[in-house]
Amino acid sequence: MTADLDVSRETMDRLRAFEQIVKKWTPKINLVSRDSAYDIWGRHIADSVQLFEAVSPDRHTWVDLGSGGGFPGVVVAILAHGSDTEVTMVESDGRKCAFLRAALRETGVDATVLNQRIEQVEPQNADVVSARALADLTTLLGYAERHLTQGGTAVFAKGAMWPQEVEAARSQWNFDLEAVKSKLVPEAAILKISGVSRV
Repeated sequence: MTADLDVSRETMDRLRAFEQIVKKWTPKINLVSRDSAYDIWGRHIADSVQLFEAVSPDRHTWVDLGSGGGFPGVVVAILAHGSDTEVTMVESDGRKCAFLRAALRETGVDATVLNQRIEQVEPQNADVVSARALADLTTLLGYAERHLTQGGTAVFAKGAMWPQEVEAARSQWNFDLEAVKSKLVPEAAILKISGVSRV
């Protein structure tokens, strides 16, 4: 997907720098799985770019939940650099927060890192809420309801089982859904969700 990225050389350089930072930190704090560490760009960065591209550019606040290794949070911060989008990452693990702050510093982009549990963070009133490899959709919708502004959009990366997760979630939640087919894994999808309310 590298050739498909329509970004400036400066942005590409930042993404490549972030890739190297992840490789450097992963042996210490296990940011990505051993299986995917060999292909951080293809498995994690390109997938994070898809989340960013799935959302309308008209966004001012973006909150990434369970940011962990910076996917998609740091990638979003790099892609949004120079715009008026404010990015916040929520992560409960203090070591991963240290990594996220180092990655932001070393790539030269701005974002806020909150070292708190998602359930305990003050409601963020965000235009966009994102998460990747964090929880099942039913749980994620609870987070979305808490942290999205009215009219906001949640974007969640999901694997091949996403239709079953959607079906299960509809027993507890009302929501509007657009499933955007992944460019990387045919069975996977980016779920764009709005209008979240409890059944």
